[in-house]
Amino acid sequence: MKILFASSEAHPLIKTGGLADVAGSLPRAILNQRQDIRLVIPAYRQVLAHSGNLSLAAYLELDGVENPVRILSGRLPGGNVKLYLVDSPEHFDRAGNPYTTRTGSEWADNAERFMVFCRAVHALAVNNAGLDWQPDIVHCNDWQTGLVPPLLAETANAPASVFTIHNLAYQGQYSWKTFKSLHLPSEWWSMEAMEFHNKFSFIKGGLVFADWVTTVSPTYAEEIRTLEFGCGLEGLLGHRRDTLTGILNGVDYNVWNPGRDLLLPIQYNRRSLFHKRENKHAVQEHFSLPRNDDAPLFIIISRLVEQKGIDLVIEILPELIGQGAQLAVLGSGEKAIETALRKAGRDYVEHVGVQIGYDESLAHLLEAGGDLFLMPSRFEPCGLNQIYSLRYGTVPIVRKTGGLADTVVDATAETLADKTATGFSFQKASATALWNTLQRALQVYREPDSWNRIIDTGMRQDFSWKRSAERYVELYQQVLGG
Repeated sequence: MKILFASSEAHPLIKTGGLADVAGSLPRAILNQRQDIRLVIPAYRQVLAHSGNLSLAAYLELDGVENPVRILSGRLPGGNVKLYLVDSPEHFDRAGNPYTTRTGSEWADNAERFMVFCRAVHALAVNNAGLDWQPDIVHCNDWQTGLVPPLLAETANAPASVFTIHNLAYQGQYSWKTFKSLHLPSEWWSMEAMEFHNKFSFIKGGLVFADWVTTVSPTYAEEIRTLEFGCGLEGLLGHRRDTLTGILNGVDYNVWNPGRDLLLPIQYNRRSLFHKRENKHAVQEHFSLPRNDDAPLFIIISRLVEQKGIDLVIEILPELIGQGAQLAVLGSGEKAIETALRKAGRDYVEHVGVQIGYDESLAHLLEAGGDLFLMPSRFEPCGLNQIYSLRYGTVPIVRKTGGLADTVVDATAETLADKTATGFSFQKASATALWNTLQRALQVYREPDSWNRIIDTGMRQDFSWKRSAERYVELYQQVLGG
C-alpha cells in the first residue's frame, strides 16, 4: 500500500508533545511492515535547520493561497521514511513553536496556516504535485489536518482517508469571519459539516468526512463517546462508532531504552538495576536536592495544565514531603501552575526541584533516576511517559483513564501475588484519591521484594511500535477493502 502520513509535527525535527513522537515513529514501523509510507509536515524554521539534504520536488498553486508553495523532499532523520515539507515561508518560517509565539499566545493566523498545509497535503494526495506518486490512504492527525478529509471527499478518484484523534480537547475552532477569509466551500459552514456551536471546527472535518476515525487507545475510544470526555462531539462520535477504533500508541525502544540510552550517566537493565541509583544521584544533583538513596524520588514530565492533574499534586505536596519524599518536575504550561510549582520549589528547597520548559536529555535522566512517576490526569488519550517509565523501572502512579488504564496494572493483593502489577492507579480525579494511592505506593516502596517485583514486571512490558503498526496496516487494508 501507498500511504501519505500528514502531521503538524514529527520527532526529531520538531516536537511539542506526543503527536511528534507518534509521527516520528509510527511511519518507520509501518515502513518496516513493507508498506510505502511517506511523511508530510510543514517546513517550520526549526525543521528546515535540522532536515539535512533537501531537494525541490514541486511548486504548487493552491486555491485560496496567494503565493506558490514549494514541496521539499528529503528523509526523516534516523531512518528511511521519505519526507515532504510544505514550504510557505510567510506561514511557517518564524520563531516560536508550531502553534504559539515565543510568549505562548496562539498565532493569529493559525487557521490560514493550517488551511495552506491541508491544501498542500490534498494536492500531494491527488497527485497534483507532479510527483508521479498517489497514495491509497491519507492518514491525517489532529485538527491541523482536519480539512484534508473533506477536500478528498470533494475530489473524484481520491484516496481513502483515516483521521486520528490524539487529543479531542484541541479542536481548531474559529469564527465565521475567519471561515470566510479562508475561501473554503460555503456548504462547510453547516451542522452536518464543520460548523460547531457557531464556530468553524477543523477537527470536525476529520470526524465527519474521514473514511475511518481512530484514536490512540482503546479506552479513550470508548470515553470520547460519553458526555464527560466527548467535548461536545460525543453524539457525532457515537454515530461513527462502527468506524471508530482505538489503537494504542507504541514507543520507540531504540530511543527509550535504559540499556543503551546515551543521554544517561550510566546505562542499566533489569539485571543491573543497581545502576539506577547513580542516575537518581544525577537527578538530585541537577535539581540541587540532597543526595538521599532512601528518599522516594517522584518525577513529573508533563505539560503543566489542568488536564494533567498537576493541581492535585500541588494540593497534597505538604503531606508527601511529610513522608520524606522528593519531587522533580520538568514541563511548562499554565502560568498559575508554573507559579505554584516555583513557589513550592522555594518553600521546600530540600524536597522540590522545578525546571520550567522542556529538555529531551533531562527527560531521559528523570525517567532513569526517578523512583515513581506521577501522571494523575483528568483525561489522557494515551500518554507515553508512563510507558517510558515502565521500561526505565520508574513505577507509574496514574489515574485510571484513557491510555493510562490500558497500560498500567494497579498493584493490588491479587496482582502483586500473580506478578502482573506494574504501577498504581485510582479512579476519582481528586486530591484525596491521589493521596490514598500515594500512601499505598509508599508502603510498597518500603517492601523491597514487592517493589522490585513491580519494577521487573514493568520493565518486561512490550509496547513497541511494531504491534501498533501491524494494527494500522490491518486497518488500512480493511478501509481499502470497504
